[in-house]
Formats: sequence, C-alpha cells, structure tokens
Amino acid sequence: MSGRTSSLALRSLLWTLLLPGLFAGYVPWRFFGLSRASVSVSNPAHLLGILCIGLGAVLLGACIVEFARSGRGTLSPIDPPRRLVVRGLYRYVRNPMYLSVTTIVLGEALLTRSWALGVYWAIWFLGANLFVMGYEEPTLRRRFGASYDEYTQQVGRWFPKLRSRRVSS
Repeated sequence: MSGRTSSLALRSLLWTLLLPGLFAGYVPWRFFGLSRASVSVSNPAHLLGILCIGLGAVLLGACIVEFARSGRGTLSPIDPPRRLVVRGLYRYVRNPMYLSVTTIVLGEALLTRSWALGVYWAIWFLGANLFVMGYEEPTLRRRFGASYDEYTQQVGRWFPKLRSRRVSS
C-alpha cells in the first residue's frame, strides 16, 4: 500500500469511528440501552434488528470504500471526496451512507425495543435530512456544477427513482 493510499485508509477509518461510530455506536450504547440488550433468536424483532444492523454496517462499509476508491476522500465534510461519486450504491440513491446509518440505528431500536432509541432514530434522520438539504447539496452543487445537477435529476435523494422506459409507437 502506498503512503497516499494508507493515509486515505487511516483517514477513512478515523472519520468512520468519529461520525457513524458516534451516532450509531456510542450514543445508542451509552444512552439508549444498547449495552444492556440481550438477543433472543426466537424473537422476530431481535432477528430483524440484527439483520438491519448487519446490513447497515455492510452497506456503510461499501459506501466508505467507494468514497475512497472513486472519490479519493472520506465521509467527513472537512475531508470530502475530490471527485463526484456516482458508482456503487450511489447509482441508486444519493445518500446511501446516511441510509446505512439510519438502518443500523433502526436495527438497534428493534433490538432494544426502546421507544427512546426509536425517537432518537427519527430525530437523527430528520437532522441528517436537514444537513443534506441545507449544507451538502448546495456544497456539492457549487463544487461539481452541472455534473451534480444532472446526477440529482437521475438519482433520488433517499429512494431510487423509477426510470421510465420509452415506448415506441
């Protein structure tokens, strides 16, 4: 691994621990009972929670790798990708990283059966939405211009857009 690649990998790991690690790891663990959760394989909510946590973690990892590989940056707003990332999960939705963290926290709420963690999940997603619309999208529009505008027309913010097929008459 070259020095530049190892530096990017270390920065990506650092920001992963600081950002999603804080919101989906430390806060639920410390304040919402995740540290006391016990898993019962006979409980469907627990199994769904484990599935959400695992799926969210795998998807988050894929997004972080794509940011480093395609964009040459990290998930941090102060160390962002140098190039617009439109590959991988970013082909389907513009914010798969936030959706991954949201899926993890939802899984934790299912696992703990904590209403407070469910409220935290909703507030976190609202805050992420406000951050995306108020900061990220205007910043990306200034930074990448027409290519970002075209991307937003083709790819949904939170849900994949259904692509219409042209029907010849």
